[in-house]
Amino acid sequence: MNKNLFYRIYTAVFIGICIVPAIFTPFLKAGSSKEKRELGKFPSVKTEKGEINFKFFDEFETYFSEHFAFRPQLVTADGRLKAALTATSPNSDVIVGKDGWLYYGETVDDFLRTNTLSSAEIKNIANNLRITEQYCRQRGAEFIFFSAPNKNTLYPEYMPYNYVPANKESNLEMLTEELISDDFFFDMKSALLNLNSPTPLYHKTDTHWNNFGAYAAHTMLMNKIGKASCGVGNGWYTANDRLGDLAAMIYPAEDAKDMQLHNDYEFTYEYTSRFRGLDDISITTCSKNGNGNLLMYRDSYGEAILPYMAEVFESAEFSRAVPYHLDKVKENDTVIIELVERNLTNLLMDAPIMEAPSADIPENTEKSNGNGAMLESYGTADMQHIFGVLPEDCFSGDSHMIIVESKNEAFEAFNCFEKELLNKTEYSPRGFSLYIPQEKISLDYKVTVLNSDGRAVSVRFTSIGGYVNYETF
Repeated sequence: MNKNLFYRIYTAVFIGICIVPAIFTPFLKAGSSKEKRELGKFPSVKTEKGEINFKFFDEFETYFSEHFAFRPQLVTADGRLKAALTATSPNSDVIVGKDGWLYYGETVDDFLRTNTLSSAEIKNIANNLRITEQYCRQRGAEFIFFSAPNKNTLYPEYMPYNYVPANKESNLEMLTEELISDDFFFDMKSALLNLNSPTPLYHKTDTHWNNFGAYAAHTMLMNKIGKASCGVGNGWYTANDRLGDLAAMIYPAEDAKDMQLHNDYEFTYEYTSRFRGLDDISITTCSKNGNGNLLMYRDSYGEAILPYMAEVFESAEFSRAVPYHLDKVKENDTVIIELVERNLTNLLMDAPIMEAPSADIPENTEKSNGNGAMLESYGTADMQHIFGVLPEDCFSGDSHMIIVESKNEAFEAFNCFEKELLNKTEYSPRGFSLYIPQEKISLDYKVTVLNSDGRAVSVRFTSIGGYVNYETF
């Protein structure tokens, strides 16, 4: 064949393949359900203000890239080729491991032990949880905290060979070491590892633990609480009926089902709220065979464990709302916070909604230079939310407590940085946040940092909004 003719045919075929999706796009639409995200909408020529939308072409480019015809099939083909030939993923949110295992990209830092929290930040998390436990205990409730380990924490052997962890502790390992002597802490990672289960506890192509893993977590939690666990009927059986969320992200055109474990136990609990799915923000249940009240704050790992917990408690509320509404805690409640390992830093971001515990008024404090100090306040029905960030010169030592004085009363604050409320883009380890009763608020707050090395450094705020007036100090 003439060489020039071959090039012409090759070019024509290549161009034809490229324009086929564009030709069929008006007639075929790409779905978004499997990828678990909302695809971009067709852009408007004008903005909401009626002005010309100068970002139209950029937005249209995004729209087209997410809606062109045969997109799921082409994304799937790309994913399969890269996984087979180079053991890599076309999506940064998915890591292609060995033997068909997939891992969530956001767990890489935890696995490699990179960008880990500082010792002071780990102690801040521990202090926040201890404040929570004290609050629940004072109200006659039992508090339990556990972290669901990332999949590659339990199954590191299937991670790609080039992912080599640093020789240091992960966030979960550091926090476990800090909390291991606290009665409210349950070391879920060690508990699951010690099972030495020949049956996988996590899905191969999904982020989460499977039903069997969730049930194992449930039974161990019940053992810690001192309650009987839910039954399993005649035992477990397997079925390939779980659509793996990670597989769906890189193989969206396939019915990529993962193995799930089931049992034939007949649940008796009922939903007492409008139920649409296990990912609802709030789910309430009742069980005629259960006893006690449960208030459980959870994330997506709480979905598989929910039926077992709902069965053994007479009434239960499962909430994904953040911040945690601990003001709901009542006497004899069991309060559980479950948080996946990769999101442990969330415990430094949003203070739970609860009345701050009383504290002693600090004496003989130093005065901060005030550089960078900021305080804001928003009212709720019964309480005022006080939050802000303190100067760097307030902090020293390995750990600290933050005390806020108002009207000659003192309260301990959470070591939380309310980034969104403060309109900040970068996290600061010097944040504080608390809720105090409306009748105890004022326009004059003294905030003191009690450091572990004995230093006590204060800043006085005399107006909401961050102005520091040293004349009244």
